Amino acid sequence: MNVQHEFQHRHYAHCESGVVTSLLSHQGLSLSEPMVFGLAGGLTFAYLPFIKINGMPLLSYRMYPRSIIGGIQRRLGVKFQSKTYRSQAEAMAELDRFIASGRAVGLQTSAYWLPYFPPEMRFQFNMHNLIVFGKENGEFLVSDPVADHVVRILPEDLQKARFAKGTMAPHGYLYYPTVVPAAIDLKKTIPLAIRKTVNMMLHAPLIFGLRGIFFMADRIENLQGRKDIRYIKLFLGHIVRMQEEIGTGGGGFRFMYAAFLQEAADVLQSQALREASLKMTDAGDQWRQFALACAKAIKNREGAIDLAAIAGLLRTCGNVEKEVYLLLKKMA
Repeated sequence: MNVQHEFQHRHYAHCESGVVTSLLSHQGLSLSEPMVFGLAGGLTFAYLPFIKINGMPLLSYRMYPRSIIGGIQRRLGVKFQSKTYRSQAEAMAELDRFIASGRAVGLQTSAYWLPYFPPEMRFQFNMHNLIVFGKENGEFLVSDPVADHVVRILPEDLQKARFAKGTMAPHGYLYYPTVVPAAIDLKKTIPLAIRKTVNMMLHAPLIFGLRGIFFMADRIENLQGRKDIRYIKLFLGHIVRMQEEIGTGGGGFRFMYAAFLQEAADVLQSQALREASLKMTDAGDQWRQFALACAKAIKNREGAIDLAAIAGLLRTCGNVEKEVYLLLKKMA
């Protein structure tokens, strides 16, 4: 089956927000990725010691997987049809039918089984989103938000990626928009979205939001007395990978939210939002400095690692973000 449809591939900063943005644009609703991310209430922080990724606590700098899909539906009146599968054969057969009918669909996959990823980026991460929009010479045509151009994948590789085992297993998850409004009232929806994020970051319990940031800082500092330097470096390396390599990571999500606040400031003609955007950009810079300090500690082969200093940088990230949310709360 050779099926090609007109689909404009674009490179985005993050997979789920990029896929949702691209699918909506394909259906005629043009929004920027930062606007989609902000309206969906995508920003957060979570330190989840009871969920393991490669034996380490799950860290999240955005809301849980599929939350952008759900959030954009609640905020904009968009409707998505979504489905998971028990049968791998049924999932692949239905994907073929969607492609044959001219429908582009979003898929949740494991990065480990995507052969177009560089080997160093192929690890067990089951929350990578992409779009399939055609098929040619036995290969699916893929618009992957993190790729510079359209890529291709064999059905057997895509099947493995859709049905990978482990944490957050995708179970063949497939989704596509069925209802897309011609226009939306951003002046009404933006304040509601901002209020949701502010409440999450300021008032969520211990391991979420700002409390989660300071909780992780305490965990890092408490490693100071641990003699197993190998574990300490693995832990810091895990933080860097979760922050800077998976999706846009900690700093990247802060930069994206800053871009959302700038767009929101233009829509609402708000100087307070412009100020908040600048502060959030500063928060992104602080997260990058924190990641850099972790990376330098990992490479340090001589002398002790100053975990107190690293924890202090993380607390700075939290304090800068707190200024942003207090400003947004005051504005609201």
